[in-house]
Amino acid sequence: MTGGLRKGLTSYGDAGFSLFLRKAFIKAMGYSDDALERPIVGITNTYSDYNPCHGNVPQIIEAAKRGVMLSGAMPFVFPTISIAESFAHPTSMYLRNLMAMDTEEMIRAQPMDSVIVIGGCDKTLPAQVMAAISADLPTVVIPVGPMVVGHHKGEVLGACTDCRRLWGKYRAGEIDDTEIEAVNGRLAPSVGTCMVMGTASTMACMIEAMGLALPMSATIPAPHAERFRLAEASGRVAAEMAKTKGPKPSELLTPASFRNAQVVLQAIGGSTNGLIHLTAMAHRSPHRIDLPAFDRIGREVPVLVDLKPSGEHYMEHFHHAGGVPKLLAQLGDLVDLDAKTISGQTLRDVVANAEDVPGQDAIRSRDNPIKKEGGLAILHGNLAPRGAVIKQSAASPKLLKHTGRAVVFESVEDMTLRVDDPELDVSADDVLVLRNAGPKGAPGMPEAGYLPIPKKLARGGTKDMVRISDARMSGTAFGTIVLHITPESAVGGPLALVKNGDMISLDVAKRSIELLVDAAELERRRAVLKPAAAPDEARRGYAWLFNETIMQADEGCDFDFMQRTGKKTE
Repeated sequence: MTGGLRKGLTSYGDAGFSLFLRKAFIKAMGYSDDALERPIVGITNTYSDYNPCHGNVPQIIEAAKRGVMLSGAMPFVFPTISIAESFAHPTSMYLRNLMAMDTEEMIRAQPMDSVIVIGGCDKTLPAQVMAAISADLPTVVIPVGPMVVGHHKGEVLGACTDCRRLWGKYRAGEIDDTEIEAVNGRLAPSVGTCMVMGTASTMACMIEAMGLALPMSATIPAPHAERFRLAEASGRVAAEMAKTKGPKPSELLTPASFRNAQVVLQAIGGSTNGLIHLTAMAHRSPHRIDLPAFDRIGREVPVLVDLKPSGEHYMEHFHHAGGVPKLLAQLGDLVDLDAKTISGQTLRDVVANAEDVPGQDAIRSRDNPIKKEGGLAILHGNLAPRGAVIKQSAASPKLLKHTGRAVVFESVEDMTLRVDDPELDVSADDVLVLRNAGPKGAPGMPEAGYLPIPKKLARGGTKDMVRISDARMSGTAFGTIVLHITPESAVGGPLALVKNGDMISLDVAKRSIELLVDAAELERRRAVLKPAAAPDEARRGYAWLFNETIMQADEGCDFDFMQRTGKKTE
């Protein structure tokens, strides 16, 4: 097997000439023959001026390069797409699969013996791991890390749970223009990802638990020197993997490692997005995520990490309490500690080295959990035949069993135009319904599932309502919100049949979400339902590809032809 600069030669019909030409041109960069004879570690560069989450990537790259060279290998940095949550139109999820394809193809196209992927902002880490699984080259993941906390009037602030909480106060008239502007400058005081248990931190924690990143990688704050020392150590590991040609993702990602990720997702009160991303990652491998099995894990695994939006603390507190290694120690036999990691250690070795921090209260023991059940629950019923998800750990207990009247919004645009209309017929006991916001319908399944409380109710003191949709929700958000209703309304799912005034019943304990309309009436409605038309922009390019091949939430929202088995044919 060839490696280093000889790997994957460009096709000129003469292998000797291909290598001669490659060396001739790369020497224009000033490399010596000694450097070019070393094993090669590719390092992704996901920095962008549009991406403040990845603002420390240049420093991470330099530290990783240092680690690679100290171990006798040669680092080569290459760019890929950079996706930032609040800058991507129409939604970052729309671009996740494009980033996965870009990363996979660049790993395949360029000579490298191992690769370091650097990411953080919500969709980047799953995209990179999806790519790594498909390319199956030895891979080290370096998360960019969370921001440090902000402060306002003596209160600790964190993006973006407190963004939503304080914006809700502003909508309710409890905060004026001057104060909300001051808050705006204090919510994100450093580069890095959200410092609560949002999607970015959720993915980083799961990836660490799956053995694809070094211990503590998920939690070190983005600006801390420790983050860059970890990057150097990751470079050393990547260099060794380049020399030994392993372990590859296919050797690390076993049924046990995928189950460990699910246990951690439940125990951290993680983002609902994490389930979609983990499902997409599994579909790139021989394994699958079974939603009923995931729900059973949630009934067995308590929430042990006291972080917003399910608890009170922030990521830096989780880090200083011992991070994921300490969490794994507390989980004990709920995880498979014999699972292997990129460093050659098992999780049992990682747990043995977990720090014991006297007096910390960010990571609880199993006999003193934040919540007795895991953060996420899977619902089924005539509204969600293939499932829906709710973050029960961030919901209002009194609403976890609730029946109310449907107030229907046809689209994100319709919701935006009407939700604050003083004439909207809505009460606090109603159920807000958003449809045509799923993978195909929106498109891209935006984080619009966090429907705002209608302004007239917010100003009357309403803090939460039952809200349901085929959309997603930011992992930083909170409330009694049912998401990922599958199939989505745009492909004829039952959500398309709901009418204003219909009664909807939610019972999280029974894991049910039901439209209280008899089956015969629903069939009459279905008979006159018009199929959703493809949007004009889906006539060409990436929009066409997305519209034609995007899968549903329970399948990970990957493109159908990007699964391990490829596109299924009739």
